[in-house]
Amino acid sequence: MSTPAASGAPTSAMLIIFSLAMGGFAIGTGEFAIMGLMPNVARDLGITEPQVGHLISAYALGVVVGAPLLAVFGARLLRKHLLIALMGFYAVGNLASALAPSYDTLLAYRFIAGLPHGAYFGVAALVAASLVPAGQRATAVSLVMMGLALALLFGNPLATLLGQHIDWRYAFWFVGGVATLTTALIGFTLPLNRDEPRHSAFHELRAFNRREIWYPLAIGSIGFAGMFCVFSYLAPTLLHVTGADPLWIPVALFVFGLGGFAGNILGGWLFDRMNFQSVGWILLWAAAMLMLFPLAAGTLGPLLLICFLVALMVALGPALQTHLMDVARDAQTLAAASHHGAFNLANALGPWLGGMAINAGLGWQVTGYVGAATALAGLLVFFVAWKQQPDNEAAAGSQLTL
Repeated sequence: MSTPAASGAPTSAMLIIFSLAMGGFAIGTGEFAIMGLMPNVARDLGITEPQVGHLISAYALGVVVGAPLLAVFGARLLRKHLLIALMGFYAVGNLASALAPSYDTLLAYRFIAGLPHGAYFGVAALVAASLVPAGQRATAVSLVMMGLALALLFGNPLATLLGQHIDWRYAFWFVGGVATLTTALIGFTLPLNRDEPRHSAFHELRAFNRREIWYPLAIGSIGFAGMFCVFSYLAPTLLHVTGADPLWIPVALFVFGLGGFAGNILGGWLFDRMNFQSVGWILLWAAAMLMLFPLAAGTLGPLLLICFLVALMVALGPALQTHLMDVARDAQTLAAASHHGAFNLANALGPWLGGMAINAGLGWQVTGYVGAATALAGLLVFFVAWKQQPDNEAAAGSQLTL
């Protein structure tokens, strides 16, 4: 199936992209909801806020484990069937989280809920890219990822309000409901293409083992950790450093989501014009903004502004996702899914490093400096990857002048 462009696609193609993006909305809300409810979950379960950070890491590790495993073993399935199974699994994991009776069971359920995350986004990106010409692929991928951006913009603040005014468990009831609706929509809108390429698990694994794939995965898992480091502890930073009323937490999450929404569009636009070099510019921007975060944390206005600017680094998502599709060859499903596994390794790494720095007595705002260090480390990996590109790939965009 092909269309002239993402923006001018037929109604059927846009309905498919909408359905896939709704799945992204469910996943994004489920992934980030607990970050805005950190004080509420800690109080209800009788644990510390850094322990709530472990719930975030458990989900992220579920993504890291589940992305390659489910992608490899699902490689022989038709993409429609695989997407339905993955989103149904996600619905069950979040409904179970809403019913968790204790911290230990919630920890296990968050890990389980994370398992289908990466494989879903990976397969959804491949489906979206197949709907448009080659020069529009990053834009199509960013449209699917728009669901994730809208989760940051609307889903996460809404889940936070539900948790603050009713109970934090309602956030996961909401996510489970949206995931169930998405499962039905994909079944209704996505045609069954029995001619699509399918590979054995061994074939995908053999094609996957190349440095052109491992470099962008390393960039995502290290360079993106800074955003999660700041975002995970944003609520306690607002309360303990800025001195803001708890009602400002959903507002800050909305502003962060607005930056993520803009960054998602920016990432697709940049990659369609600059190719792989766009990744270097995004990481350089991220490092600079993260360095400014601790300086802005003491005052509400500057903090909200820096939240928006830090969240623009979401642009890294569609840029790296499309680059992986360019270099993956016969490991498309595994590489696309592993991209989200890498980002959720960053989601585990960021809160863990930030929690260690906070527990060492360096203050909640230290997350900005920790995040800047990871962005710079990702930039270093990018430079190594850039220098080792084949000449024809390096020439695909204009010369890098960082």
